[in-house]
Order: sequence, then structure tokens, then C-alpha cells
Amino acid sequence: MAASEENSALFPIFILTIMAIPLVPYTMVKLSRAVSKKQRTIHCQCLECDRSGKYKRSLFQKISNFSTWSNLTLLLLWVVMIFLIYYTKNMSRETQVFDPFSILGLEPGVTDSEIKKAYRRLSIQYHPDKNPDPEANKYFVEFISKAYQALTDPVSRENFEKYGHPDGRQGFQMGIALPQFLLDIDGASGGILLLWIVGVCILLPLVIAVIYLSKSSKYTGNYVMHQTLSAYYYLMKPSLAPSKVMEVFTKAAEYMEIPVRRTDDEPLQKLFMSVRSELNLDLKNMKQEQAKFWKQHPAIVKTELLIQAQLTRESGVLSPALQGDFRRVLELAPRLLEELLKMAVIPRTSQGHGWLRPAVGVVELSQCIVQAVPLSARKSSGVSSEGISPFLQLPHFSDAVVKKIARKKVKSFQDLQEMRLEDRSELLTQVAGLSATDVEDIEKVLEMMPSLTVDITCETEGEEGIQEGDIVTLQAWVTLKRPNGLIGALPHAPYFPFHKEENYWVLLADSVSNNVWFSQKVSFMDEGGAITAASKAISESMEGSGAGVKETNDAVREAIEKVKGGSRLVMGKLQAPAEGTYNLTCFCLCDTWIGCDKKTSLKVKVLKRTRAGTRGLVSEEGAIAEDGMEEEDEIEEEDYDDDYESEYSEDEDDKKDMDEKRGSKKANGSVKKKESSSEESGSEEE
Repeated sequence: MAASEENSALFPIFILTIMAIPLVPYTMVKLSRAVSKKQRTIHCQCLECDRSGKYKRSLFQKISNFSTWSNLTLLLLWVVMIFLIYYTKNMSRETQVFDPFSILGLEPGVTDSEIKKAYRRLSIQYHPDKNPDPEANKYFVEFISKAYQALTDPVSRENFEKYGHPDGRQGFQMGIALPQFLLDIDGASGGILLLWIVGVCILLPLVIAVIYLSKSSKYTGNYVMHQTLSAYYYLMKPSLAPSKVMEVFTKAAEYMEIPVRRTDDEPLQKLFMSVRSELNLDLKNMKQEQAKFWKQHPAIVKTELLIQAQLTRESGVLSPALQGDFRRVLELAPRLLEELLKMAVIPRTSQGHGWLRPAVGVVELSQCIVQAVPLSARKSSGVSSEGISPFLQLPHFSDAVVKKIARKKVKSFQDLQEMRLEDRSELLTQVAGLSATDVEDIEKVLEMMPSLTVDITCETEGEEGIQEGDIVTLQAWVTLKRPNGLIGALPHAPYFPFHKEENYWVLLADSVSNNVWFSQKVSFMDEGGAITAASKAISESMEGSGAGVKETNDAVREAIEKVKGGSRLVMGKLQAPAEGTYNLTCFCLCDTWIGCDKKTSLKVKVLKRTRAGTRGLVSEEGAIAEDGMEEEDEIEEEDYDDDYESEYSEDEDDKKDMDEKRGSKKANGSVKKKESSSEESGSEEE
């Protein structure tokens, strides 16, 4: 019984240990994430962003933001842990080791007479005949009497002095730290113990594993459902126009799970009438088009209308029930659009290329959703060939303001950005009729807008030039600059109710063939991660080229300085296509800002691979020719190697010179053939 009581006393310590193993590291991770999020919150300071309430939260909003299920569960577990620590601490004080000398108030080695005197003194104080208190009676029977018996018996006293126990040397005992109530049931302690072991050690982990696997099997690593990826993959087409991307985007399985209520019919009908012009309906057959639109799945209709409410800034007319669905649609939109973009650039062709046109359409839709700008504003108009969408992302701008400044020959967004501060202020106040406060807000947003530059190269490591079939290394440095000096920042997006970080997509593509050769996502928020990735990539590249330790360290140091200055390294490998000159374009597309995308032209020249795989090895007499090659082939290869300067295509003048050389050599060859033919005819006449 004593052993079971001792094991029962260890039960709180056992539970405390089991709770502390996962709880402490999880809490540290949560706190580190909260601190990093707080440090990275660099947002726009204009009045519209302040009024949006995304960055300045009231006490109630902070409490509601904190009171999520995970945080409340974490807090409850810590309360239980603190209680167990307090209980264990007090319990350890109450638990005492049986020490007869200490109970009788004696020192080891005393005589029998001193033991008897101490026993008589305590008997007067705790004996039931002298003290009617039940606690005194219990203490006398369980402690004083046992201590006196242990010390008056010579054998027991000798065992205690030698081994610390009246019964002599004790064997090794093991017990299970279970509460006493599980062991107090007569005749059922074994069954209760078995049920406890099966329930806690087998059934509970099994239930948790089944729940986790059932949920994780539906989602990918980016928390997007597998069903959504499958739908996006099969609905994606190479000729998908940007205006048709919306039809594919709304087919996400996550949006199908949004509840469709009968009470939403009337508000959705009103919303349809206000956004009807943005739905790409045929005006000539409006009745048929309208009926066709409402025949779609109710969840798809609801999702598209809610997205159009964001694009047209009509969310204020939504009912309270639709407001919750509206926020859910926008909360899911960024990661769904990212997966949709991946489905556009995933290798589809035999050369392993993706599709450019739908990828650009996905990025444009993302920009419009974040900035709450209609897709129709991207169409070219009489004001600007690029549309008025870049202007509408600025605070206090509208169609009327754009038309007013267009009369002063400010027709493109770039024209507005390149104006001097004084001239722009005068234009906006005197021509557009904006106040000084409005102009100040516009200047704050213009200072937040990024400017991108891309420095890209393609080469075969350790070789001169690019031959068909080579593994080509692509290296691009993407540099971001802002007028206010920031590098990583949150964009100006007062109508998007959630924090949205800037992401950039680097696409190396052939615009003519609609092929994407290479794609990679770039972020400027995590400088530490960018330094680590750039250092690793540069060191591996330098080691592969056979560079020394000093050269590698210098290159890594230079890369780190570039990253700290606002650059990000993009590296990848791709296989060189067939022989030819390819006019490629490197797109750097931002998924949040409109009008900040960057295009860089790149001409890549791929040489024909020789039969022996040589790369123009030159001897003292000229190019080495293979055995069995005709003389004309040798001449053509010689000319091709002489005209080649780098993997990039030549200037127009160099191209003309090359054509003239080839033409003259062909003319000389034809003259030689004519002379030989005339000689043969003369010999026949003779």
C-alpha cells in the first residue's frame, strides 16, 4: 500500500513532464513568430491605410485577434501546468521519509533509556488517552509507535542504521505513476490499469493520427486542397486570356465549401446589377447571358460576385452574413492565385516549358484584387495605352482626376512618377482639384512604390558559348529601390482587409511562342534567408567552376553586400534548345502593385553541337575537322566559329557583316563551280 501511495504521489510529476515536452518548444515558436511579425510590419502611412484599421488595432481588436482557439488552448495548458507545479511543490513538502530518530526527536546512537524517555514524553502529548484529537491519535499510531518499535527491537534498529530501513536491505521496485483512485477499486485495479494504458497509449494517439491524416490528405504544403490543384491543372489553357482567368480561379474547391444561403439571393441580385458591366457579358444577348450566369453552381456565382465587389469597391453594400463570406474569399485568394500561377508555368511542352499568357493574367488578377481596381481599368483607353489602373491604386484618384491631368499631357503613370515634386503638387492641386492633405497622401504612396532592375545572364559553366543540349545556368540579380529607402515593406492596399506581403515572380519566356523557360518566386521581406540562399548558391557555383578559396570568399562577400543593398539572387538551370538565336524576355512581375513590372530583353544564341562534341578547339592551322567531313562543312563551321562572339546575339551591324561574308563566300564558291564546269566542257569539246 505504501508503494502504491508513493507511485500515486508521482502522478502529477508524470503529467507535468508529459505536458512540458511539447508545450515549451511550441510556445517558444509562437513567441518568435509573433516577434518576427512585429518587426516586419512596415506599412504605408497614408490616411486611407490608417482608416482601414489593418495596422492600428483597438484593445478589443487586439483581444479578439489574440483569442483564437490555438492561443486559448495554449493559455489553458499553461494554467494547468502552473497549477501542477504549485501542487507538486507543496506535495513534496508534505511527503516525508520514515525516520524513527527524527520522529522521536533523537540523534542516532542514543541509548535505550533515552529512547524510552522520548517515547513517554510524546505519549503524554499524542496518546489517545491524553489527547482526544483524531489527528493526534493517527500520528501516534502511524509514526510514534512504529518509530519506538523500530528502535527498541535490536534487529530492526541495526537494519535501519545499516540500510536505512527497519526490514533490512530492500529490493529494486518499479511502479506506474497513476492516481490512487484508479487503484482503490476492489478487484478491478488490473482492468482499470489495462483500460488506462490502452486508452492513453494506443487509442488517443491513433485518434489524433487519423484526424491529422484525414485533414492533411486533402491539402498540400501551401494549405490548398488537392482537388483545387487538379481543377486548376485541367482548366488551364495556353491561350487563356487574362479576362478569362477569373473563370478558372473561382473553380477552387475551397470556394465550393462556402455556404450558400437563401437569404443571400436578394443581396446577390443587387450586387449583380451593380457589377454587371465587369462580368464580360454579351450586351447584345443580355438576357441569355444573364440566365447562363445564374445557371452556374451557386458557390461559383457567389464567389465571382464577391470578388467583383472587391474589384469595384462595392463591399460596403453587402449584408452582415455576406461580409463574413467576403472576408473568407479574400483570405483564401493570395495562396489560391499563387497555386494557379504555378499551374500556368508548370512544364507542359516536350521542351519542359510552361505558358506565359495565363501566367501574366493570373498576376494581373492578383494585382487588381489587392488594389481593388476593376479589370476593365487595365484596357487601353483614350487617356493611356496601358489603361488607368495604375492611377486608381493611388489614394483620392478617380476617373475624373485621371481625365483632368491627361489634358496636361500626363497620360501614363510613368509620366506622373517622373515629374518633379513641385510640378506634381501643382498639377494635382490646381488641375485635379485635390487638397494639400490629399497630395501628401499621394506622395507617401509614390514613395512606397518599388522600382525594379534586372541583371540577367545565361551561360554554360566552364565553357565558352552555349551549344544545343547544354545545361545552361541562369543567374539574375533583381534589385529593388524605393524613394523612401525601404527594401521590404507591405504595399499600400487599404481595401484589402488582410496583411499582404509583396511577392515578385521572375519569368524567362519567349513572348512569340508563349513559352516560359524558367520561373521563380522572389521576396524582399526575409533578408536573412536571402543572404543564406545567395551565399550557398554562389559558393556552389564558384566551387563547380574550380575557383580557389579566396575567390569564393570574395564572391560570397560581394553577394552578401548586394543582398543588403536590396538585391535578390535568382539562379536556375535549364537545357539549351536546338540551334538558333532566341529573343527572350525576362519578366519581373509584382503580385500587389500595378505598373511596377519590369521587362528585360535577352538574346540567347545556341550553337550547333559538333559530331565529336568539340567547342571550336583551334590549332595552329585552324579549326580541327573530323575525319570524313566534307570540305564545305569545314568551311561553314570555321565561319560560324569566327563570327561567334558570345552566347548573346550580335548587334544589327554585326549581323549584316556576317550576312555579307556568307554571301561573298557563296558567290566565290559559285564562281569556282562555273570555272570548273567551263573547263570540263572545254575538255569534252577537245
